[in-house]
Amino acid sequence: MAENNEQAASAANENSNQPQFALQRIYVKDQSFESPNAPQIFQEQWRPQVNLDLNTSHEKISDNQYEVVLSLTVTAKVEEKTAYLIEVQQAGIFMVQNIEGAQLGQMLGSYCPTILFPYARETIDTAAAKGSFPALMLAPVNFDAIYAQAVKQRQEQQAAQTN
Repeated sequence: MAENNEQAASAANENSNQPQFALQRIYVKDQSFESPNAPQIFQEQWRPQVNLDLNTSHEKISDNQYEVVLSLTVTAKVEEKTAYLIEVQQAGIFMVQNIEGAQLGQMLGSYCPTILFPYARETIDTAAAKGSFPALMLAPVNFDAIYAQAVKQRQEQQAAQTN
C-alpha cells in the first residue's frame, strides 16, 4: 500500500515538471473598419490591391499565463483610392508552464499566433462583408518563418553592436 502511494507521488511530481500548454481564451481586443472613399468607391471596377501588415506581441499576465496579441492591418486600394482599412487585434490567453528560453520565445512568437490567425482572418472577412465589399480570405501565414527571420535579425543587430 505504501509502495503505491510513493509511486503515485513520484508520478505526480514527474508530471508537474513536464512542459504544459493550454489555450484558455481567444478574444478580439480591438477592431476598426474604415471606408474613407465610400460611396464613390462602389462605382469603381473592383480590382483591389490588398496589403497586409502583421505584428505579434506578448505579455506575461501571471506566473504561467501569457496574453499573445496578433495585430493585422489590411488596406485595400482601387487605383490610388483606399477602399477600406481594417485593423484587428486578435488576442489569446495561454497557459505555458515549464517551457523556458528559446522554446518559450518560439511558442509565444510563432505557435500562439498560428492559433490566433484563423480567428483574425474570419474577423477581417466579416468586417469587409459588412462594409459591402467582396469576401476577403487572407492566405495562410507561416509564423515559423517570420519568427525565425525576426530572431536572425535580432542576432545580426546584436553582433553589429558588439563590433
